[in-house]
Amino acid sequence: MAAGDSLEQKFTFNLIYCKTFSFLQDRNTTELLMKWSMLGRITAQAFTFDQPFHPYKSHEFVSDFFKDPCVLSNLKVVGAAGLWKNLGRKVTNVTVETVPCTKISVDMFDPLYSCGIVRPTGHITQCFHEYYADFDELRKMLMIEDSENYEIISREDRQEFLFRLFKHLCLGGELCQYEDIVTHYIETTRLIYKDILSVQKDPETKEIKIVSTVLKVTAYDDSGLCYPSETEDDQTFAYLIVDPFKRNVNVLYHSYGIGVVTDTDRDMSHTELVQ
Repeated sequence: MAAGDSLEQKFTFNLIYCKTFSFLQDRNTTELLMKWSMLGRITAQAFTFDQPFHPYKSHEFVSDFFKDPCVLSNLKVVGAAGLWKNLGRKVTNVTVETVPCTKISVDMFDPLYSCGIVRPTGHITQCFHEYYADFDELRKMLMIEDSENYEIISREDRQEFLFRLFKHLCLGGELCQYEDIVTHYIETTRLIYKDILSVQKDPETKEIKIVSTVLKVTAYDDSGLCYPSETEDDQTFAYLIVDPFKRNVNVLYHSYGIGVVTDTDRDMSHTELVQ
């Protein structure tokens, strides 16, 4: 081995072809994703890896992920024409953000009811039209930092993966039809959250703990940003959810834009994904 070559083993990855995710199979959930203009632009995939994972090595893990031939030939992205394709780009740099992921219930959303953003019936309170036309108190709390209810979710909790996922669903895609009832957002958040994370029961305390590490990632090639898209948007995201015990990594991906709007489009999008 030449001087300066790394002695550390690189991660290698393999696609789990048979892996399915409940939130992409459940009819009610896909209808909501269609309504929110996310269906056809959101997906999840699973890969195995062959070396022990340690969170302090997250950057190396992600760098190896985006350089792996199996990943490059199988990782799905939405192209400029709105069609699914494989990444297939020579990645030269990555950014990695470790996302806190400690919540095992949706209790963090209880203050939405106590502060009046959501009525006891579950209906989302609309804003006064003279101030915020066609807007509601939920999106106001999510998006406007100086709004009166912004602090009902602490800044620490806003960093949690559970909250980020909830916010992504509430804001949706380009032609999102917003919900009148908050339950649809919370229950869909819960379903996806449980679907892609791994948990274990502590043998002593019997408490359920999340064992997954969540990494928000971007990748660059010689031309610039190439993943999750060539253009940045808060609603375009990719998270790697790493299970260090099973040595699996789930990829949750969404590209902001106009989602499928009919059942025919839904079926065509599914066909593109499985090719």
